[in-house]
Amino acid sequence: MKLAIVRAAAPGVNDSCGSLADRPAGQILLQADTPAPQHYHARMNQDFDFTPSPAVPEERDVYTPARLNREARSLLERGFGSLWLEGELSNLSRPSSGHWYFSLKDEAAQLRSAMFRQRNMLVNFSPRDGMRVLVRGRVSLYEPRGDYQFLADVMEEAGEGALRRQFELLKARLAAAGLFASEHKQKLPELPVRIGVITSPTGAAIRDILHILKRRFPGIPVLIYPVPVQGAAAAAQIAAAIQLADQRKDCDVLILARGGGSLEDLWAFNEEVVARAIHDCSIPLITGIGHEVDFTIADFVADVRAPTPSGAAELVVPDQQTWLQALAALQRRLVAGLKRMLGSHQQNFIWLQRRLSQLHPGVQLRQRAQRLDELEQRLIRALKQGLEQRHQLLGTQIAQLQAHSPALQLTNAYNRLQQLQTRMHTSWREQQEQLRNRLTVALRTLHALSPLATLTRGYAIVSDAKGNATSDVSQLQVGEQITARLARGSLMATVNRVIRDESNSGE
Repeated sequence: MKLAIVRAAAPGVNDSCGSLADRPAGQILLQADTPAPQHYHARMNQDFDFTPSPAVPEERDVYTPARLNREARSLLERGFGSLWLEGELSNLSRPSSGHWYFSLKDEAAQLRSAMFRQRNMLVNFSPRDGMRVLVRGRVSLYEPRGDYQFLADVMEEAGEGALRRQFELLKARLAAAGLFASEHKQKLPELPVRIGVITSPTGAAIRDILHILKRRFPGIPVLIYPVPVQGAAAAAQIAAAIQLADQRKDCDVLILARGGGSLEDLWAFNEEVVARAIHDCSIPLITGIGHEVDFTIADFVADVRAPTPSGAAELVVPDQQTWLQALAALQRRLVAGLKRMLGSHQQNFIWLQRRLSQLHPGVQLRQRAQRLDELEQRLIRALKQGLEQRHQLLGTQIAQLQAHSPALQLTNAYNRLQQLQTRMHTSWREQQEQLRNRLTVALRTLHALSPLATLTRGYAIVSDAKGNATSDVSQLQVGEQITARLARGSLMATVNRVIRDESNSGE
């Protein structure tokens, strides 16, 4: 593999957006695509006759507290949707269920919030009272008490959240300007004549790229444009290297790469000057920045985005073995077959997902879990109050014993106290065990009622060639193709015999 290095002097590039410190924090605009709530007006009797009138049956829509809370929760969840909130944590509580309960506050107000265990397990830091955080979730209402609350799905520290808001604002602005449009994307050459790599000459990314290129297609020469990939001046030098490569036209494909890092480490690839340079470049450009989960503005503008620098090297050159014509033909046939199979599975998945969303009792389960946490806290408070009362009674008895000094009565009272404490702890454990058993029985009942549990017991859903579910053998003919939907996957079969209940023989 032939290597060459081209160094580009970074001109003074004025960033129209200003430095990162000078940019204002992003502002999130929320818009709910729901109609305004109805206003109900009551019309008084115009003649103001307040004399008793004969009893006339009236049709009144009388609400119960439960119905009002249920409909209010539905209006809140549909009206606002998912939104971001920034505030200070306070009153953070972590009960044994694993759920988090806290308040988000600012200088003027506070809001009760909750984050269930399945969501807070994904938080990569330990929140505490007084910490400023950025959370995403939805507005809801806890029906048993009628409490207005915020259910959080994602929680981030406010510092990183500011960078993310700035990232989203720049992304939206460049998308509106057409920099991400698919019609501007160029197709990578099937077999490039020379590959240009814009990256740090001393990082691990260039070593990985050269290793992959040498292994997959060592005959293609590589031209390296060395640039810094981190720091205040990195964005200008990266843009200058892209412009230099576009002017020289020495390569027919470019790789812009960098190893993994935090959002701040990758910020040079989120600058507008780099995005503009990529968009104006007439040479196809592929990015391999960070890890698979890292996305930058450069990835959206580039013609192709690879998850890693090694992935970019694999995409830019073909494999020598797969370059054979016969294997390429087999690959095309395989891809076509997989697409058809995936399309069929995708339709089945969408259908099952819709059914599951209609039947899944997730909302009630979360309400019950929150109610269980409330009962647990009430039980703990009651037990603590009982303990305090018993301790006060014990203090009174000890004072009386000390006044009269009866050693035998003191010993008996002490033994009685030990028995009461043992019974109290035993009762406490038994009540907790009963609550756990009730929760286990409820979960088993929920699993038993699930439609998918029926399929796991060996049952199947049979449909004819048109996809219609079949429950009677009279709907099928010998030789007809049928589909059997099992708990995991489906199978195709042909009807050989039709056996009816009224006779033991068929065709």
